[in-house]
Amino acid sequence: MVSEMTTHASLLWAVLLIPPLTETFKPLLSPGGGSLTHRDITQRAIFRKTGQVCRAMATAQGQNFTLAIDDKLTAYTLQRACFSGGSSFLSALAFQTAVTKMYLSNAAVDVFLALSAPHHFDDETFVEGREVVAQASAAVKAAVKHGSFISARISLGAACHTLQDFYSHSNWIEMGNRVPFSKLIRPDMPLDNLAGPDRATCRNCTGGNCTNNILSDVLQEKKLTSGYFSLFSSAKPAGKCSHGGSFDRTSGQDPVGGINKDDTSESHGHLHLQAAEVAINATMELLEDIRLATSDKDFLRLVGMSQSSLLSFVIDTTGSMADDIAEAKRVSFSVIDLKRGTQEGPSEYILVAFNDPGFGPLIRTSDADVFKQEINKLNAAGGGDIPEMCLSGLLLALTAAPPSSDIFVFTDAPAKDAELKNTVTALIESTKSKVTFMLTGTSSSARRRRSGSPVSRALSDADAQLYRDLAQASGGQAIEVSKSSLPNATVVIEDTSTSALVTLLQAVRTPVRAENFSFLLDETVSNVTVYITGSSSPAFTLYSPTGESQNHGVPEGPLGTIQRVGNLQRVQLNAHSRTGLWDITINSTAIFTVKVTGQSSINFLFNFVEAFGGAHGDFSLKQSRPSIGKNATLLMSVTGSDSLKVTELALVPVSGSGLVNGTVKAIGGGDFLVTIEELPAGDFTVHLKGETSGVSRSSPTLFQRQSSTQLRASSVAVTVSVNSTLEPGATITVPFIVETNTTAGSYIIRARNDRGFSSSSPSSLTLEAGGLAEGTVTLTTPSDTPSGTDVTLTIEAEAPGAIDSNYVVVSFVLASKVTDFTRPVCQIVGITANCPQDCSQATWQLSASLSDGNGTGIASVTVQEGNGTLSTNSSGVGITAALYSASCCSQAVELLMVDNVGNAAICSASIRNPSSPMTAQPMTTTANATATPVSTTSSAQLCSNLSLWLWVIVVLPLLYPQA
Repeated sequence: MVSEMTTHASLLWAVLLIPPLTETFKPLLSPGGGSLTHRDITQRAIFRKTGQVCRAMATAQGQNFTLAIDDKLTAYTLQRACFSGGSSFLSALAFQTAVTKMYLSNAAVDVFLALSAPHHFDDETFVEGREVVAQASAAVKAAVKHGSFISARISLGAACHTLQDFYSHSNWIEMGNRVPFSKLIRPDMPLDNLAGPDRATCRNCTGGNCTNNILSDVLQEKKLTSGYFSLFSSAKPAGKCSHGGSFDRTSGQDPVGGINKDDTSESHGHLHLQAAEVAINATMELLEDIRLATSDKDFLRLVGMSQSSLLSFVIDTTGSMADDIAEAKRVSFSVIDLKRGTQEGPSEYILVAFNDPGFGPLIRTSDADVFKQEINKLNAAGGGDIPEMCLSGLLLALTAAPPSSDIFVFTDAPAKDAELKNTVTALIESTKSKVTFMLTGTSSSARRRRSGSPVSRALSDADAQLYRDLAQASGGQAIEVSKSSLPNATVVIEDTSTSALVTLLQAVRTPVRAENFSFLLDETVSNVTVYITGSSSPAFTLYSPTGESQNHGVPEGPLGTIQRVGNLQRVQLNAHSRTGLWDITINSTAIFTVKVTGQSSINFLFNFVEAFGGAHGDFSLKQSRPSIGKNATLLMSVTGSDSLKVTELALVPVSGSGLVNGTVKAIGGGDFLVTIEELPAGDFTVHLKGETSGVSRSSPTLFQRQSSTQLRASSVAVTVSVNSTLEPGATITVPFIVETNTTAGSYIIRARNDRGFSSSSPSSLTLEAGGLAEGTVTLTTPSDTPSGTDVTLTIEAEAPGAIDSNYVVVSFVLASKVTDFTRPVCQIVGITANCPQDCSQATWQLSASLSDGNGTGIASVTVQEGNGTLSTNSSGVGITAALYSASCCSQAVELLMVDNVGNAAICSASIRNPSSPMTAQPMTTTANATATPVSTTSSAQLCSNLSLWLWVIVVLPLLYPQA
């Protein structure tokens, strides 16, 4: 089966030429007049819902949560409130990165699905639009269940776009509604009172005033309609409303005008803010449905709300690596045990083993003990032919790790799969993750063949250079040490396994002279470390703002402690180091790197975006490297303070010369749009300077931050369109376009996916200078792929002579089509309670029959509210019965039921509390479920928890065989 997602690359090119911004809430930038964009709506909804979840979790733990949940919320204030009482270093970068991923995915719907009416609820496509939301929501739940959080965010952002557009494009607001239309996320409920295909819904606007153009009888009868939209034809059904706007040709056809509320200047712009507010609440309703279907913990992981770092190892398991493996175990156990139970402990663990010819599987877990068990299983064996599948193992880690992760690779052998270098580089740039190589094969230590005979030195300088290049590109390090000194080098892992790590300076130099580097320490930065790597052990001198100095030959000095191991020199600055401008002068006879890191809440993230046309103009995510010879735009978020001001953003070439400043424009919520007139030649990093209100003094605090990942512009562009959700067992065709503004010739094409699924693509495309060519990647997904599995597809285009290249990286989730939208129901069979005046002296019990009807079966039942204990009974169709017991002081309970595809419902009950002992009556109110009381039993009839439970598991199946 070939997916209907896309068939022809030419269609992609046509879509990219479409100006889509006239038929939706604006994606990212407000046109003014107080209008809210999809970015605003999505971000506010996520912030509000996250605040509610954190408040509920705090309440359940007996803690206070005092933060007001309003439109003033920021990623930083939420992070600080949700993790109060923990580490003093709280970074909201992961949280803001996840939110940004979702609203950029939201905006992408206007680029790649601009003409799909159901994705915008245009043309009265209410049934089809609801199906779009329902399947995307089901895919999010499946992806979260499978741990595929990045793909889940992409699908969620797309679902939010369609849901939000309903309130701008329909007459829901005009009918006087100020609450969400909940049936849009309840496919089990009928969509009634829709305006029929022959029902007239609008009249002509008068003199350009469309305020009252919806027919009064349509509003009085609460008939639901939406505007028709077309770029190409003015045709629409007689009497129907149009979307409106200068690009909508149907709006010139009677009845003329439109009804969209996309911003305050549109046809029904007077209702824009009301539509946007209801869209926020509707998005929160969708988020709550996903939260109930997953868990509070997984919901917070979905939105990127974590307080600590990732611990990720990629380890060579061949015969000579026994010492390295032992050290990886030691340092990981040390990090885990030292930080267990604190907010500094890693929030996720990744482990990938590799040798030859194998690599993987990927181990990804949030359980430290599981990680310990898995790394304990590693043994060194085999590998006599020396080169190993290092980059294949690294690719698995890069696609699985959250953005901006630190990944550590242990090896002493060359890479057998060096042809993957460009793919690894693409993923490094795309994820902004840092890769540090622990190389023990460049010393005189020898690897041994399976026979036990020694072989020659495993890593030549050329072999090691591949690892150095990748480390430098990512902002990591290539640390070259002997096996005996490796334990002294792994302190770098302990340095990075902490929260709120920021980069203050990073540079790579081919020396011709002594060079001075400066970095600014602000009062929010602590635990500052300087790393210098170079084969010649570069000489250096460090200078503080007060003029104190310490050179490389002084291990313990006035400024810090210097440790030397292999090609690494590490300087740990003394605690309470002075703020201000520091200098370090380095003199080397070989290539060296210098890096300065610290802990601080203030950090930034950025994405290249590109303009696309329309009535107002806007931006969407740039899928690949920015273009040489053109201006560029960065969408940047700065986190860590409630009062930040960006004073400078510059792109700095790795060579050190040719700095390019950008023009910074604040767009609200800690976000900025930065325009770059011309990109630097070669590799560059992003440098940020700014100020924030003083932490300990009234004057502003100046700060400096730098991106770690090296980026570059390209004369080649690669563009692709792919649906965010696909079905297992499908053969999909992904169209892509390669463009160049310079070199003509044959361009090498490489397409790879991280799951090893069968695929085909052209090996090359021929381009004229300044031209483009179209291609397709055909990918076949196995039918037994678990629903929720994510897939990362990388498409590379390399210019003739390998003088230039570019790539595009897309992720999507494989999700089985869901047809079961029936929510679980409960029948409260009995409640027994004989509660005395002193409620602490007795307990009450509840028994309930649970059913998913003809659905997929109830997978889990948990206590959503209440302090009692829960037991369940299962049959071949899932959980069918529940018994709850609690102290008489805890008088209410909510049981959360979730079936196998994520449909969730709550079963509620409580006991009355008169002044004397009582017989309880079950309360049968539920949210999203039907709770029908069957009987109320006295404590005399069921004298103990045991007898009640026996009654539930023996009698209930006889009374309710279909449950």
